[in-house]
Amino acid sequence: PVEDEDPAAEEEQPEAAPEEAEEQEAAPEAPQEEPSAQATDEAPAGEAEATGEDEDDTVKAGRYHLKGPNVVGKMDSDQLQRPQRKRKRKEKDKDEKKKDKKSKDKKKQKDKKQKKQQKQKQKGGGPDEEDIEQTIQETLQELEQGASRERQRRRRRRRKRHEEERERRRERKREQENILEVTEFVTTGELANLIGEPVSDVIDALFDAGMMVSINQRLDRETIEFVADEYGYEVEFVAERDTEALEVEEDDPEDLEPRAPVVTVMGHVDHGKTSLLDYIRNANVVAGEEGGITQHVGAHYVELTDHDDEAITFLDTPGHEAFTAMRARGAKATDLVILVVAADDSVMPQTKEAINHAQAADVPIVVAINKMDKRESDAEKVRAELAEQNVLVEEYGGDVQAAEVSAKTGEGIDELLDKVILQSEIMELHANPNREASGVIIESRLEKGRGNVITVLVQNGTLETGDPFLAGIHSGSVRAMFDERDNRIESVGPSQPALVLGCDGSPEVGDQFVVMEDEGEARDVAQERQRIHREQELRRQSQVSLDQVSRQMAEGEFHELNLIIKADVGGSVEALSDALLKLKTDEVAVSVIHSGVGAITESDVMLARASDAIILGFQVRPTSGAREAANREDVDIRTYSVIYSAIEDVRDALEGLLSPERREETRGRAEVRETFGVPDVGTVAGCYVNEGTVGRNHKVRVVRDGVVEYEGEIDSLKRFEDDVKEVQSGYECGLSVQNFDDVKIGDELETYVVVEEKRELEV
Repeated sequence: PVEDEDPAAEEEQPEAAPEEAEEQEAAPEAPQEEPSAQATDEAPAGEAEATGEDEDDTVKAGRYHLKGPNVVGKMDSDQLQRPQRKRKRKEKDKDEKKKDKKSKDKKKQKDKKQKKQQKQKQKGGGPDEEDIEQTIQETLQELEQGASRERQRRRRRRRKRHEEERERRRERKREQENILEVTEFVTTGELANLIGEPVSDVIDALFDAGMMVSINQRLDRETIEFVADEYGYEVEFVAERDTEALEVEEDDPEDLEPRAPVVTVMGHVDHGKTSLLDYIRNANVVAGEEGGITQHVGAHYVELTDHDDEAITFLDTPGHEAFTAMRARGAKATDLVILVVAADDSVMPQTKEAINHAQAADVPIVVAINKMDKRESDAEKVRAELAEQNVLVEEYGGDVQAAEVSAKTGEGIDELLDKVILQSEIMELHANPNREASGVIIESRLEKGRGNVITVLVQNGTLETGDPFLAGIHSGSVRAMFDERDNRIESVGPSQPALVLGCDGSPEVGDQFVVMEDEGEARDVAQERQRIHREQELRRQSQVSLDQVSRQMAEGEFHELNLIIKADVGGSVEALSDALLKLKTDEVAVSVIHSGVGAITESDVMLARASDAIILGFQVRPTSGAREAANREDVDIRTYSVIYSAIEDVRDALEGLLSPERREETRGRAEVRETFGVPDVGTVAGCYVNEGTVGRNHKVRVVRDGVVEYEGEIDSLKRFEDDVKEVQSGYECGLSVQNFDDVKIGDELETYVVVEEKRELEV
């Protein structure tokens, strides 16, 4: 029989070893069968007490209590966490002790130092060397730390600036990548290379647009713009002369040296331009050159002996033709202008013209009030009249320098030259004489015994005998050079003119002059330019005409209409100018860039050529030279005897700028009575014209049950087997609608045209 167990012993039952339980179960006193793993019945009531511990430390257990896992012990989780908390607390205490120790050490050192200083103070002595050395070291350490922080801040600021600059450069590069700089009449192959596409793709794109081109065919402006737009580029057209062989590397600032100013003398006839220039030249002739014969080379290099050997180059050109010709071709040969005005006269038409030329070219002006030796001279009157032309001298609060001179006696000439030199110093004119020469053509002519003779103004570098060169569409090699007194020279520097022999043609005034590597390269570039020039001449339309202004302005080639007005009397000039300026509105603009009294001259033509202007003459006619220049430069000259005719012509040209009014006009209606399917054509509608006419060039609407199904164009129109242009009311026809095959019996076809009506200026 199983003895009753003490409850306390029952609680200790889980601590019994598994080996002892197994031995007890195998004892002979209690022979039991091994319970199966599937036994689920409860123990008998008499055997409910299954475990216990007798006096002999023998563990007694029932079989029903051996099912399931054996519990061998228990563990308190709080005991596991408590040591970690102790360790952390110990580490924290350890850190605090270290900090306390450091602070105590510092405090001890500080107290020790203070006591030491007090003792030294009591003794009356200064700090010892050790303290001084320590203080110096501490100060140096603080300074080094501060300097290091400042260097770091500077480096950060520098890195930020560099990063911003790199970002700006990347942005500029991205913008420039989508802009093509090309010349007119580039070949298909050249354009394909510029946009980085196979030339076959470019040819296919043009073929799809209805243009048959070859790889070496030159393309016009419209075709180039079409191709660029197809590939997502914008086009910027540049002049041919600016793109081939003229790209010269920029000079380093340390290589630049001061150069002499280039001055153009301008003014009215008989105001003393030539006399003034002759006096300056003759007063500064170098000894030994008096016997030389002065050659007309168009420019004079004068060394001023009384002005610290300063030098000035004077351009001596007849009238203002060369000045405007150079500006029309993009050349800037003049640094400043001396405007000569006679003190015994007033501001005359050519004076105003010279002012307009200088202001249009953005060139500074120095005024020379000439003929001050005459009793009737009135310099104050000249200053007042110049102020009316927007030329304010310094006495009137402006920035234009003026000098009172006499070309006859030499009075005031030195003062004038001082002002010119001062103005040039303000402009800081520099050039590099130690490089290949480049300049501009001043004159060109054919001389017997010498051939083509050109006058070159060197603007940069040094030109030497034997140099190969390119001049406009011509080339050559410098066979010989002469100065203005026909003395042979071997070299010429910046701001100096020279008469050059050896060119294979006569370049135009204002063409650029560039020294090349060898004569063969110069010849190749010149031949290419000549071929392009011939093609441009064959295909070039006139520069501008009043009939074409509307179209060109609408295409964006003009923003305003520039006019030059000449008339027989001043009152007519003012009346015509005022009437034309009143035509200006918010949408269109009129600009009178020059007006004057007298015949239309060659100078007017050159100004019109440079400014893309039209010349209007009232009761005046062009001179023979002006007519020849107009034909040569393709400038439109219109002359009138009635002022209202001129106003109406300009009004008509400006009205072409206004967007036209568009309206529809219905031309006919037809009923679809049958439909046919035609191979390669689509659906053909058999129609009966009920009203009006149906034309092949009409637009058409397909109306079904009062609703517009489609709107497009007529593709083909026939009567029986014949193609016809139109079909009248009461007749049958067959037609097909472009890109639309869903025509059904009973549909109504409405034909119409779009009419554009010109708007009138609302002044």
